[in-house]
Amino acid sequence: MIFPIIIILIVSLVVVAIVVNALQQHKEKIEAEKRTEIAKQKSVIDETEDILMTVDTIPVSQRLVAVLQNRILNALKIMYELNPSIPELKQRIKQSQDRLKMVDMESPPPSHDNFVLPDSDKMVIQYIQAVKKFRSLLRSEHAKGKVDTQLYSLEDRQLSALQIKVNVETLAKRGNSALQSNMLGSARQYFEKAIAALEAQNQPDQYNIERKAALEERLKVIQDNLRNANAKDRQKKQEEERDELDELFAPKKKW
Repeated sequence: MIFPIIIILIVSLVVVAIVVNALQQHKEKIEAEKRTEIAKQKSVIDETEDILMTVDTIPVSQRLVAVLQNRILNALKIMYELNPSIPELKQRIKQSQDRLKMVDMESPPPSHDNFVLPDSDKMVIQYIQAVKKFRSLLRSEHAKGKVDTQLYSLEDRQLSALQIKVNVETLAKRGNSALQSNMLGSARQYFEKAIAALEAQNQPDQYNIERKAALEERLKVIQDNLRNANAKDRQKKQEEERDELDELFAPKKKW
């Protein structure tokens, strides 16, 4: 009688051990998933805060600033839900809410008319990367349903126009530099690329129209200069060949 009881107890202990182990593993899995999600949200916050630091140099609307501030707030709330014991989260959520309230949603979007291209190529690259990042984050928030389609279309169109302007002005700047160095072929290529970028726009604005006309005028001057230079080269070559023929068929001198 005792032996079956012992067997039952042993089996029960084994079952309990298995259950406890399974529960422990499940708990560890949940904790690991929480840590992964918290790290993900922290990355979202860091990424968004980094791009918001460029708003003083890049003309973006306050509506877009609000979208990104809200992105940070949502990430903080997710982190708090996952781990309310993190001491600074409550304070950070309040600070984020305060910053969001300070954004003037009625403020008109900044004009690109006073746009000034950064001096160094390194700064230009950083500028272009920042504009692309703004578009990427805006697209991500729209895909999550955090931004309505009308606002997304409006803001993305503004960013796209700014990206085109940076690209065109960079090419124009390099074209002018090549022109000053009398590198007509390189200058022509830069201006042609700038014009092609403007022509690729489905809805050209005033900047596109006026800049395209100015670049086409510069390109025409370069092409005329190249034609003149080629004509001079051909004429010089013909004269050299004619001189050689004259010398070959000239009457031989009698000594």
